[in-house]
Amino acid sequence: MIESEFVYASVEGNTLIVEINRPAKMNALHPPANRDLGEVFDKFAADKNLWVAIITGAGDRAFSAGNDLRYQAEGGEMFPVPSGFGGLTNRYDLNKPVIAAVNGVAMGGGFEIALACDLIIAADTARFALPEPKVGLAALAGGLHRLPRQIGLKRAMSMILTGRHVYAAEGKELGFVNDVVPQAELMDAARKWAGMIAECSPASIRCSKEVVMQGLDTANFQEAFSKRYQGITDMVKGPDFIEGPMAFAQKRKPNWSGE
Repeated sequence: MIESEFVYASVEGNTLIVEINRPAKMNALHPPANRDLGEVFDKFAADKNLWVAIITGAGDRAFSAGNDLRYQAEGGEMFPVPSGFGGLTNRYDLNKPVIAAVNGVAMGGGFEIALACDLIIAADTARFALPEPKVGLAALAGGLHRLPRQIGLKRAMSMILTGRHVYAAEGKELGFVNDVVPQAELMDAARKWAGMIAECSPASIRCSKEVVMQGLDTANFQEAFSKRYQGITDMVKGPDFIEGPMAFAQKRKPNWSGE
């Protein structure tokens, strides 16, 4: 789909593989890289043939070390990217699933990218932290909101208020990591998870993600349950709503349309 100085993206079947390509900078991001990532995920959102994405970092040291502070300190041009850090943290309307394959350090904004994904698959060498307070900043790309919602207040505060590093095994214990594998097996594991998602109806997956994420905005269960969701309307009107039961009755694999 796109190959730039900072991002490489390739397609494998119905899966988009996105690689942050700044290994010499520990895959730290500056505005040009964020812009390129935003464009990649814009295309992913619009392409009906792409059902799931995996994002990872180039090399074996870092997923992303977060914001490129040196670039900022040296007077690099700072401009906002509407879709946020990594092209993901401000993207609230993406109903397709995104998997973070965390191959090493995920610090600050790098961790916030991972938290904005639907699944985190981590190498056993991966480390996570929100260390912004140590340099006079705060995790304002969503980390301060997503982490407490995903693992609970007290567990989140143990990371937020200390900036401490959490290795992959503890991340799984805390609840923000789904799977931990040896580093050499990371991308195979991420592809396996993507493959399990791709076996399902894309319309059903989009509907499910929309209902979950929008439902979490409503504290009252009955209100969340009774709310009208566009994804449900799209699912029941789409061809997969017929194809799924028909394939089951005919004892064959369904041929999903992606619509």
